[in-house]
Amino acid sequence: MDLPETRYAKTVDGVHIAYQVVGGGPIDLVFVPGWVSHVEWAWENPSYARFFRRLSSFSRLILFDKRGLGLSDRPARLPTLEDQMTDIGTVMDAAGSERAVLFGTNDGAAPGVVYAASHPERVIALVLYAGLPKFLASDDYPWGIPQETVAHWLHRIERAWGRDVPDDLAFLAPSRMADPAFRKWYAQFCRLSASPSAITELLRIYVPSDTRAVLPAIRVPTLILNRSDNLMRIENARYYADHVPGAHLVELPGEDMLLYAGDVDAIADEVQEFVTGVRDAPETDRVLATVLMTDIVGSTERATGLGDRRWRELLDAHDKLVDHELERFRGRKVNPTGDGILATFDGPARAVRCAQSLVVATRGLDIDIRAGLHTGEIELRGDDIGGIAVHIGARVSALAAPGEVLVSRTVTDLVAGSGIEFEDRGEHHLKGIPEPWHLYAVTP
Repeated sequence: MDLPETRYAKTVDGVHIAYQVVGGGPIDLVFVPGWVSHVEWAWENPSYARFFRRLSSFSRLILFDKRGLGLSDRPARLPTLEDQMTDIGTVMDAAGSERAVLFGTNDGAAPGVVYAASHPERVIALVLYAGLPKFLASDDYPWGIPQETVAHWLHRIERAWGRDVPDDLAFLAPSRMADPAFRKWYAQFCRLSASPSAITELLRIYVPSDTRAVLPAIRVPTLILNRSDNLMRIENARYYADHVPGAHLVELPGEDMLLYAGDVDAIADEVQEFVTGVRDAPETDRVLATVLMTDIVGSTERATGLGDRRWRELLDAHDKLVDHELERFRGRKVNPTGDGILATFDGPARAVRCAQSLVVATRGLDIDIRAGLHTGEIELRGDDIGGIAVHIGARVSALAAPGEVLVSRTVTDLVAGSGIEFEDRGEHHLKGIPEPWHLYAVTP
């Protein structure tokens, strides 16, 4: 078949994302690539091309290169998890897709997970292949990538990125180590996808990622796929299956982490059976969101000192400033809380930056605010929201000092690589919440 036309979608921050649309099936399927990608060179590998043809035989397949990779723009700042999630929506909009199946592979699983939890109204179903709920192995998650493996990767990238040498494939695609044509294609695939410095920085961004807290908030049909003996250990797939409500796990034979290195038909068969039998997802009343709560410090004393009229004028100025900042960071005001706000965001990094901006901007009104943030599953109640995530956000906000932005551990895990820095505030027992929560203050 002829090479599909490559087009560009422009994000809200001006980054151009290369994408292709293949096939004309009744269901849209967005393929979220992992590790390296190049939407045109991928078609030069027979296995990869066969896999794409299989998917496009029953779907309208949407392919794209993540920002910083392949034919997409290489901005000065490489993509955070939130950027990658936002780019999925941008590509869907450009391709005219209202709802789609998301198929995330390797490190492309994380943005797929967060997007599906945050925007269930746009996701028909979710497919994950060889992903990692938490990238780096730790005492509480031994199935991630060991630190010594990451160190080896960084050394190899610096010494031999994109060279036709087989030792990289020893753990990525051992079945293809002795295939010179595959090795040559893969070496060029790496070179065309990213430079050594770019892929090194991307790896450093991926390392702290941890999406475990998001998994229970996924409310769309989910298929988990993994080969039994590859680098992304089968325990990762089992963890997904145990923590995503109603997820279906299929363990496939094989030792290749790279999807296109092993039996692509076995994977395509599972995806086709899963996708073509999916009914429309029910309308959901629960979504993943980052909750921001603020209040004015010493509001009662200020109101008493100013009098009703001047206090009302100050609140009006405060509300106008809040509305401006929420629009700027794409937040949604849910309810005013008297002398503060309750707002939600589909991206935690934007929520943190909005809170920081509000702290600085309100000082121009000669007032101090405190802010608290938590990411979790919320209940939609018309124009209002509820659920345990809202209660946690309120408790976190109440513990913040004047001028401080205080966040839960879930928020810090999801903004890894964003450049936002935190100071440890230790564990706290939040009123009405049974388990202690680790809290962090955003560094000004």
